[in-house]
Amino acid sequence: MDFNLNLGGLGFSDKKSDVDTDKIYDLVIIGGGPAGLNAALYGIRKGMDTIIVTDRLGGQVLDTTSVENYLGYEKETGEGLIEKFKKHMEGLDVKVIKNMKVLGVDKKEKVKKVNLEDGSTLKTKTIIIASGSKPRKLGVPGEEQYLNKGVAYCAICDGPLFQGLDVAVAGGGNSAVEAAIDLAKICNKVWIVHRSKFRADKIILDRLEEISNIEVLLETKIKSIHGEKLISSINIENKSGEKNLKIDGLFVEIGYLPNSDFIKNLVDLNDRGEILIDKSNKTSEEGIFAAGDVTDVQFKQIVISAGDGAKAALSANEYINKNFD
Repeated sequence: MDFNLNLGGLGFSDKKSDVDTDKIYDLVIIGGGPAGLNAALYGIRKGMDTIIVTDRLGGQVLDTTSVENYLGYEKETGEGLIEKFKKHMEGLDVKVIKNMKVLGVDKKEKVKKVNLEDGSTLKTKTIIIASGSKPRKLGVPGEEQYLNKGVAYCAICDGPLFQGLDVAVAGGGNSAVEAAIDLAKICNKVWIVHRSKFRADKIILDRLEEISNIEVLLETKIKSIHGEKLISSINIENKSGEKNLKIDGLFVEIGYLPNSDFIKNLVDLNDRGEILIDKSNKTSEEGIFAAGDVTDVQFKQIVISAGDGAKAALSANEYINKNFD
């Protein structure tokens, strides 16, 4: 069977090539963000025959306006950081199938099969799932239009860009309240807008009450987002009616959705759909490992995902050494 795939080494060329369907890879990595790329780097350094399958090379990092918390880079764009990751890996013997989704994984004895959306199949001894997550969106008019133009999904990443400005945070859980508290340190004014009551822990809400430049608008819906080149306001609605709130930025902190649907019938997930892993990044299924935001790791950060990718690759290499001749 022939596969007309966008496949090349980590020079990420657009060269078309056929995959050897009889070949059994040492490692297939599902996902091309920091976790997946670093897993590939460590896999290759261990001499593993490695291939990455990703529907978006770079992952969520590409949506990050500014990265200032990755050691060694005082300030970098998300796209710029990914370019540096790729440059580091140029010339390594790892192939990448780009713009391709994984539909599922079959396990038969020790060899696994990764099923791709075009009907093709990859055989492999081990798998690292590094498919990441996607922000849960508000789904209101203007959200997509003003993405990276005032609408953001990571206060830790993008907050410093709004120093001295007025911003709103959408959400009422721990992440939203913690984001508001952090933003209040650098922003002029912060509104928390949430459609119902707070779900955040009491200890965090107690801290919130001590901060004078945060205003809370509960039982309030965000109806739409407005602006010209950049966001300038949101329309909100509550029992008092609808009004326009002037802001310079909107942080949507209503949770993330792990990209785990394709694997949910094979490995154990928690009630949020995150893949459960142990300290070695092992899943509940032998020979399948996971890393980054798709897992139940507590903190979702670029540097943590990259580190987890390395751990997963080392664990996969150890698994092969113990289970294959």
